[in-house]
Amino acid sequence: MPEIKVTPLGAGQDVGRSCILVSIGGKNIMLDCGMHMGFNDDRRFPDFSYITQNGRLTEFLDCVIISHFHLDHCGALPYMSEMVGYDGPIYMTHPTKAICPILLEDFRKITVDKKGETNFFTSQMIKDCMKKVVPLNLHQTVQVDEELEIKAYYAGHVLGAAMVQIKVGSESVVYTGDYNMTPDRHLGAAWIDKCRPDLLISESTYATTIRDSKRCRERDFLKKVHETVERGGKVLIPVFALGRAQELCILLETFWERMNLKAPIYFSTGMTEKANHYYKLFITWTNQKIRKTFVQRNMFEFKHIKPFDRSYADNPGPMVVFATPGMLHAGQSLQIFKKWAGNEKNMVIMPGYCVQGTIGHKILNGQRKLELEGRSTLEVKLQVEYMSFSAHADAKGIMQLIRMAEPRNMLLVHGEAVKMEFLKGKIEQEFSIDCYMPANGETTTVTTNPNVPVDISLNLLKREMSLGGTLPDPKKPRTMHGTLIMKENSLRLVSPEQAMKELGLSEHHLRFTCRVQLQDPHSDADTLHRIYMHLKSVLKGYTTQHLPDSMSVMVESIVVKVSSSTEDPNTKVLLLSWSYQDEDLGSFLSTLLKKGLPSVLC
Repeated sequence: MPEIKVTPLGAGQDVGRSCILVSIGGKNIMLDCGMHMGFNDDRRFPDFSYITQNGRLTEFLDCVIISHFHLDHCGALPYMSEMVGYDGPIYMTHPTKAICPILLEDFRKITVDKKGETNFFTSQMIKDCMKKVVPLNLHQTVQVDEELEIKAYYAGHVLGAAMVQIKVGSESVVYTGDYNMTPDRHLGAAWIDKCRPDLLISESTYATTIRDSKRCRERDFLKKVHETVERGGKVLIPVFALGRAQELCILLETFWERMNLKAPIYFSTGMTEKANHYYKLFITWTNQKIRKTFVQRNMFEFKHIKPFDRSYADNPGPMVVFATPGMLHAGQSLQIFKKWAGNEKNMVIMPGYCVQGTIGHKILNGQRKLELEGRSTLEVKLQVEYMSFSAHADAKGIMQLIRMAEPRNMLLVHGEAVKMEFLKGKIEQEFSIDCYMPANGETTTVTTNPNVPVDISLNLLKREMSLGGTLPDPKKPRTMHGTLIMKENSLRLVSPEQAMKELGLSEHHLRFTCRVQLQDPHSDADTLHRIYMHLKSVLKGYTTQHLPDSMSVMVESIVVKVSSSTEDPNTKVLLLSWSYQDEDLGSFLSTLLKKGLPSVLC
């Protein structure tokens, strides 16, 4: 039986460093190639030695697909392609292709230029890596080679995020990347058609969460920011440059305008301009409201939100600062956090998921004394709030996607083991399908039962209906009799008459014959009559005819003829013949007559 093999090199029972190997129909595909924000050593990147111990990856991989620009999904790409070695195609959407190198370069600057780390990719490597990228359009089927094809679907989550369907012959896999099933202020909800893949690989970050009303969360967020500013405190909101940042900026901008507030709001320099540029460039990826508003004004050009300068962090008085990155593991957000952490008037609001090992994860778990690099400690006195504005699907959203796509099997990645286990049970119970959750380096094998699509001629369907058949039901298997014609790459089931006409063949009738010897002292005519009576009593549902002129009995297409043996008149020779349609009935009759005739016949 054909099978699909899946091995996570990252994001197996873990969040971060997404990298999943899929083998399908003799093709090997790498889905995402991310880095782990919680590590600063070799564990930061996926373990590519799993694919090959030495040498380049090109000969082992048919293609690489990147779902979106977040670094836990694309951060290891230049390392994989330029340092380990891969020259094949890398597929991603147009927005991801535009934004990915900017985020990679930003992270490189923080890691190499500021922290002085070695064994890291260079600016030139990022450029060389991006030359291998093939851009994807939504709903466009792309032929990677003769057998392998891929198709992207809208995933919400962030600008340019896509779910991908991978097909080889009749086998298929859908990989969700990160997705969001509820629309927000600037992006639409994820969508996929009823593609019924053999396997759906889904993220499960919020596997056990069902989020409360978005409006309540927004009201709570605005209330906390407003209260902190009113008491003279500073609010730090760590965000990633694109995505939640724009969502929360639109929210605060409208609130500041409505309330006529004067406290300054700042955003990490450089990123705002770039973000606005890309949202304008890829406006079709945003939601309907943003597209309509853009006709009159740019919704990402803010009146109350100004670019941030490092020196502003020391300014007295209240302020709100959006700073990158979102998990407080490096960069400007961490620098500001260190300055403001000692004052209880201040507040940090974490709007998204934080990976284990990051400062964000530590303070959300109540840690009040932090060990920083260089063995210095930091006392955390400011208020810490977690408000999920995360653009990941919650448990309800994951179930909704399963209903939408109707997969035959399910595999969970990008989540915590305990939560995954709970969701796995729910999925298996509700949908009666197998659900897998492999750990990193563990291979899951899914056996597939590929369907072979066949076109059926209208005449054949009409004939089936005229014979009293019910209307075709896609959920119930049905046997159809006809001739299968294979022409080029398509299969058609047609009536035998149509097949012969198309192929220029003349009709031949195939009949099976069988001889049965029977001991019966009566005349041939009496024996024939006795056979007729016996068959009529046994085969009540069949048409049985007595034809004395031709010394035969007919049951459907089966003919039974009687003659006496030349050597012994009491031995009768029965000759049975039937067409291939009545093969089962013919076999049954020959077995029945071999047992002889009953002594008394009604």
